[in-house]
Amino acid sequence: MDLKQINQPSDIKQLSIEELKTLSEDIRSFLINQLSATGGHLGPNLGVVELTLALHHAFDSPKDKFIWDVGHQSYVHKMLTGRTKDFPTLRQYKGLCGFPKMNESEHDIWETGHSSTSLSAAMGMAIARDLKNKDYSVVPIIGDGALTGGMALEALNHIGSEKKNVIVILNDNEMSIAPNVGALHNILGRLRSGQKYNWVKDEMEWLMKKIPAVGGRIATVAERVKDSMKYMVVPGMFFEEMGFTYYGPVDGHDYEDLFKSINYAKKTEGPILIHVITKKGKGYKPAESDTIGTWHGVGPYKIESGESMKKSSSGPGWSKVVSDTLMKVAENDSDVVAITPAMTVGSKLEDFKKKFPDRLFDVGIAEQHATTLAGGVATQGLKPFLSIYSTFLQRGFDQVVHDICRQNLNVAFGIDRAGLVGADGETHQGVFDISYLRDLPNMTIMMPKDADECQDMVYTALEYKKGPIAVRYPRGNAKNAPKSDKFKKVPIGKWEIIKEGSDAVILTFGTMIDSALEASEKLEQEDISVRVVNAKFIKPLDKKMLLNIAQTNLPILTVEEHALKGGFGSAVLEFYEEENMVFPYIQRMGIPDRFIEHGSVSELLEEIGLTTDGIVNKLKDMVPTKEKRA
Repeated sequence: MDLKQINQPSDIKQLSIEELKTLSEDIRSFLINQLSATGGHLGPNLGVVELTLALHHAFDSPKDKFIWDVGHQSYVHKMLTGRTKDFPTLRQYKGLCGFPKMNESEHDIWETGHSSTSLSAAMGMAIARDLKNKDYSVVPIIGDGALTGGMALEALNHIGSEKKNVIVILNDNEMSIAPNVGALHNILGRLRSGQKYNWVKDEMEWLMKKIPAVGGRIATVAERVKDSMKYMVVPGMFFEEMGFTYYGPVDGHDYEDLFKSINYAKKTEGPILIHVITKKGKGYKPAESDTIGTWHGVGPYKIESGESMKKSSSGPGWSKVVSDTLMKVAENDSDVVAITPAMTVGSKLEDFKKKFPDRLFDVGIAEQHATTLAGGVATQGLKPFLSIYSTFLQRGFDQVVHDICRQNLNVAFGIDRAGLVGADGETHQGVFDISYLRDLPNMTIMMPKDADECQDMVYTALEYKKGPIAVRYPRGNAKNAPKSDKFKKVPIGKWEIIKEGSDAVILTFGTMIDSALEASEKLEQEDISVRVVNAKFIKPLDKKMLLNIAQTNLPILTVEEHALKGGFGSAVLEFYEEENMVFPYIQRMGIPDRFIEHGSVSELLEEIGLTTDGIVNKLKDMVPTKEKRA
């Protein structure tokens, strides 16, 4: 069957295994070719081709519920549900989303972008099914990386204790974005090398029947022997003890093995876990041989060589500036410790890990643990630097409040991907961290305008002794490399005027500095003089400068690549309210009160009017004309 002929899952129901194998190769060729133009999550999707086809062959979506965790491995699912034609728009502005999306298809019944949510959602759907006396299967597909998340383990515990009919597919490729870590990863490693569970289970039952049922001490010893033998011989006992019937390991690229295990699961009551072994990047040599996560998510590339077609930038990546600074400080300060929740590669900490392997702690997809871990480290006088994406720090919010800020611990947060991130879309936009951090007592928040200021802020954060402090930095590249490798402390709470002006004031920081300067220059041509302030500290505000601005009675425009609700502009308004000052000419520009979908950052900024021209037009409305000023 031609791939273009598949518009719904029922189109593959009658295909033989040989036909499915042919279709698998067609799908891989399509993905390799298509993603070379658009970019996307290539490795994860090449690894789940057979698994996805087998699931859609065996179950009836959307009646049966597939829940993809994290969701970036749902491309094949999208193709089988009528969206192949939309792949040229994948992750493009107004195009096909790179994650499950309810408004795209009735087959996308749960939206995921953060890991470890599928099992909780599955339990919720199973409860609803049973209360409404419905009959359908609930099938979460979770990776071995996502399984390390605490939320997933909480849900496993609940599903197992309630004995709900849920079929968990554990897609084990030994990777999340980067190689997995932790004891659970090691348990899965032993399971991978183990024998088929059902065969071992049958043998164990036969063997245990040979132990006579007798009373007294001999019976107690016999039961201990049985338990000991089970734990020694049956590798799936970890899941069995949690209430699941374990089946595996299953070859995730062998249709006969897949169908056998799925059919077994469909006939079994209670929670099932099918342990499927897949190869991330299967079918494309550069992705198959990837050991550090380079091919997890990629931009456009050359198919023949795998070489990236990403446009070169004059400056280094922001994450690289931060990690390089961290490493240089650590060379002279043995108290510096780096912590990351499975983002060693994404946050460019590979070099730090090589140089200081005993001072880099990758805790897996466990943001809550990472945050409190940093607090524990800080109590003993070390200098923890928690490198974490803005969108993922949301998951550790309670720990920031309860464990870090409340105890006023000296934890430095490196908030990566702060601001709009582009193609990953609404689940990953880093536009809420100011709102959920600046309301916390003891917290300090800053954001650099360039690479030099970034270095100094990282150094300042590591030297700060008065509580938690955060450095926000965006995705992408700085304009220029740092001019100096000498670091200096940034005065806490002090802003700087980077362009003078007499008719209005722009208060902004970070990614919006350049747009503000360009707007100021444009307005000069219309005889409007605008002062531009680098408000590098979002908390604390520079109260002295704000009071000085108030005395000039100039209109103020705050500009931020962040949600307006509770953001920097709100902080400025709150300050003047607290000072009993009312200014009719304070206005704010930022991200409106809605989730921003995927597209390039420039397209998204244009959509919401957060551009140079947008700033110009806003100020022209705020500043009196020359005649009125005269």
